[in-house]
Amino acid sequence: MNVHISQIGAKPAIEDSSKTHSTQAIQGGRAAAGDDLGVALDVLRAALAEGRGAEIAGELAAMAGQVAPYPELCRDYPEGFTSDAAYVDTLPDLQNGPASLIRGANQQIQHVGISNFRLPIRFHTRDNGDLTLETSVTGTVSLEADKKGINMSRIMRSFYRHAEKTFSFEVIEAALDDYISDLDSLDARLQMRFSFPMRKRSLRSGLEGYQYYDMTLEAVCRGGEMTRIVHLDYVYSSTCPCSLELSEHARQSRGQLATPHSQRSVARLSAVMLEGATLWFEDLVEMCNLAVPTETQVMVKREDEQAFAELNAANPIFVEDAARLFCEQLLADPRVGDFRVVASHQESLHSHDAISVLTEGPTFAATSLDPRLFSTLIHAG
Repeated sequence: MNVHISQIGAKPAIEDSSKTHSTQAIQGGRAAAGDDLGVALDVLRAALAEGRGAEIAGELAAMAGQVAPYPELCRDYPEGFTSDAAYVDTLPDLQNGPASLIRGANQQIQHVGISNFRLPIRFHTRDNGDLTLETSVTGTVSLEADKKGINMSRIMRSFYRHAEKTFSFEVIEAALDDYISDLDSLDARLQMRFSFPMRKRSLRSGLEGYQYYDMTLEAVCRGGEMTRIVHLDYVYSSTCPCSLELSEHARQSRGQLATPHSQRSVARLSAVMLEGATLWFEDLVEMCNLAVPTETQVMVKREDEQAFAELNAANPIFVEDAARLFCEQLLADPRVGDFRVVASHQESLHSHDAISVLTEGPTFAATSLDPRLFSTLIHAG
């Protein structure tokens, strides 16, 4: 006898009526609650209890035969498979699809690309020949409103064609030209961030050690115009002039020993390098040393620590003073165009920081600031 699984609950009259009534009662209660799954399960349990398991299994097997089987897939990595040009042409490429695939507003995107791909890069230096430094690269291009997206891998592939060269702004600009050509874009930007070492002499003991400076080279091509920018984080000690005077007042008026507060401070200088000019990494560091000589020290003995205390006392500085002193040096250098100075004095007196921002020229003028700008001015050591 052929019985469909949906008919299992409907029993022939010759079967045990008590079992049939029991099954129907269960069905009625479940159905009243609207629990169709519960009804089906109870019907199956009741049928199994009546010894009709083979019948149910046959019905389920027949139903399974009506469903197309899932294909058997290979689970082993195909070591010998090669993707030739014909195969690659069959691969889907959504990012180069039609404008109809765009999600959201059909709007130009000013910057799209990849950030923080790392590799060793060789740089020219003024004093120590060529240095190979681990470098974090960020590359972006503009995306027009009618284009779905870009092939992100081309950002790296285009850059790697230049990676073995000794880098200068000329090489960076050649990489930008490749970005614009390879990704069919109007504008492009490239940032190369690294830690630049310089040997620094202690104040009195004559010892030397390496000071590392967080630096970034940035090149921007917009509307066919190229802009070169150098960024430097300079770390120094700032002694509060007010605290210094108050401490001296306590000593002179009451014979009370007092110590002025000072703190580690960070200034980020961003300078546009004018066309045809060469601004070495060392040049920018030396400008900072002239502006604010209380740079944090590398090698220190007792005589150096005493000298540093004297140096701080001779150069007390508010955060406003710091911005203007750095500005003075940048204005005096004919190789520098527009610039920005962002300073943060990470107060030892207060539970907050003192900050200042000074800009010269339109390149860095902005109505809004990144809300996390000042939190990035941290010397990690």
